[in-house]
Amino acid sequence: MELIQKELLYAALGTGATCLATVLGAAMVFFFRHAMSHILQKAFLGFAAGVMIAASVWSLLIPAMEMAEAQGRGVLLPVGGGFVLGGAFLMLLDNILPHLHIGSDEAEGLPAHWKRTTMIVLAVTLHNIPEGMAVGLSFSVAAQDPAPGALAGAVALAIGMGLQNFPEGAAVSLPMKSQGVPAGKAFLCGAASGVVEPVFGLITVLVAGSVGGMMPWVLSFAAGAMIYVVVEELIPEAQLGEHSHAGTLSVMGGFLVMMLLDVLLGT
Repeated sequence: MELIQKELLYAALGTGATCLATVLGAAMVFFFRHAMSHILQKAFLGFAAGVMIAASVWSLLIPAMEMAEAQGRGVLLPVGGGFVLGGAFLMLLDNILPHLHIGSDEAEGLPAHWKRTTMIVLAVTLHNIPEGMAVGLSFSVAAQDPAPGALAGAVALAIGMGLQNFPEGAAVSLPMKSQGVPAGKAFLCGAASGVVEPVFGLITVLVAGSVGGMMPWVLSFAAGAMIYVVVEELIPEAQLGEHSHAGTLSVMGGFLVMMLLDVLLGT
């Protein structure tokens, strides 16, 4: 019982930090009048994609493989199976949840007569779900492992996610303000998109801790969900229109930053 409480505490602190980064980014609506330029938005989307790809490999899939081997089980089923299930879960949400991507006029998901602002927040919320799962699980693993490298690796992941959550919060609130939404409401919408991270982070830790041997499955599940978001949403949006090099280079930059954070802090 004490261990699960420690895991939940660690997960709450980690996901709380990444959520705070989103809130701080959304607060930029009080300091800037205009929305981000298209090139800057592409760069931030690409950076987020690069961070999530690297995090999926170093912070989720590799630990899942190591845990499966430590449990004396085969690696293929829990890691491969969890990865496929994670992608399928996000695909299901993508097709069911009504949402509207920033800069788009065509809503996705099931038909709904919701406000435009609500559906924009839900679009960002979709890819914050696997981020919350990833950070929560990493801190949960760190709570179980006394080695300092485990906690440092979780902190590295939280830093990487926080770096891409800050501009993400701004990317929600600033366009809303430019479209006539009051600054206070635009801030709340941007901040709300990050709240899902601690919620899903804690839920995932509880699920993983309630069934013995589930951690490899859940880690790879989060990885599959993140890769789905990257391929389905982030990279295509970072490549739209002219100046596609900004998106490409930022993907590489995000991958490099997250890889270095994990290697330097996680060793």
